[in-house]
Amino acid sequence: MKKILTAAAATAALLLGSIAQSSQAAELRADHPDTYVVEKGDTLWDISGRFLTRPWNWPEIWHVNPQVENPHLIYPGDILKLVYIDGKPYLVKASDGTIKLRPKARVLSEGDAITTIPMDIIRPFLINELVVDPSVFETAPYVVALADERIVSGGLDDRIYLRGLDAARGSAYGVYRKGKEYRDPVTNELLGVEARYLANGSIEKNGDPATLDVKKSKLEVRKGDVALPRNEDPLPPVYAPRAPSHDVEAQLISVYGGVSQIGQYNVVTINKGQRDGMEEGHVLTVYQRGKKVLDEVAEKRGEEDPYVTLPEERAGTLMVFRTYEKVSLALIMDAQRPIHLFDVARNPY
Repeated sequence: MKKILTAAAATAALLLGSIAQSSQAAELRADHPDTYVVEKGDTLWDISGRFLTRPWNWPEIWHVNPQVENPHLIYPGDILKLVYIDGKPYLVKASDGTIKLRPKARVLSEGDAITTIPMDIIRPFLINELVVDPSVFETAPYVVALADERIVSGGLDDRIYLRGLDAARGSAYGVYRKGKEYRDPVTNELLGVEARYLANGSIEKNGDPATLDVKKSKLEVRKGDVALPRNEDPLPPVYAPRAPSHDVEAQLISVYGGVSQIGQYNVVTINKGQRDGMEEGHVLTVYQRGKKVLDEVAEKRGEEDPYVTLPEERAGTLMVFRTYEKVSLALIMDAQRPIHLFDVARNPY
């Protein structure tokens, strides 16, 4: 309950902050409904997109006085109604078609409330997958041996022996392997290294080496893999989608899942992070790089360079959901055309 109340307070602060930062008025879609019944699996982004041309402007349309004081407390079955107050559109929560202006307590579990974006997609990137400084793999505790003299470990209840670990019995740890490097496409600066998640467990016995009991496993663990502390019960994230308050020009430098064309709900890495002012909830528009094509007329005329680069095309929208010092992770919220690595992401319009 304490966590839920803390999350609600954080939501309210983000909500007010995002309203203050917004420089664009909420614009209703021409085909918006007058009422909408919330369904299981909906997100705040989905619902806002039914009413607004720019879903990230949702703080301006949720009525923050009566029933929808906290948009993160919307549940399946709730009826949302579009009303006008002093000529401005607002969404309010109604019951049996009647708008109730007084808050009503309801007892539901935290998991019943709808979320801003699909949590089942981003949850692994909040708990398991990491981006770290390259030095981590030189200094972190590491796997020195596996149970029963095995070469690899990949099963539940396996035991792993770790050196360089000073942790109490019961402490939660994840096991990782060095993955791809993230480099800036323009400067070639090393921005971070992917820590590939392999398994997790708890310390059964401390010492040197310490013993870790594997609870869950995704990939085989080998000698030399590293162990990093793990937060298995993080505070539920609260996101207020909004445009950055400063100019941003980022590039998509990686995509999880090994796909060549990026689409809706793919997780991508961009080359801007906390040092660049990126925050969780920032929304950017993605532009497809213009193709270089042969100008056949210019070629016939004998011009020295008969190739021309076509203009960029708007390709989709992303929302940042986790930030590191030099990079950020973002979820592609919509894609009008295929998105590729090194496409550009800028402030939304």
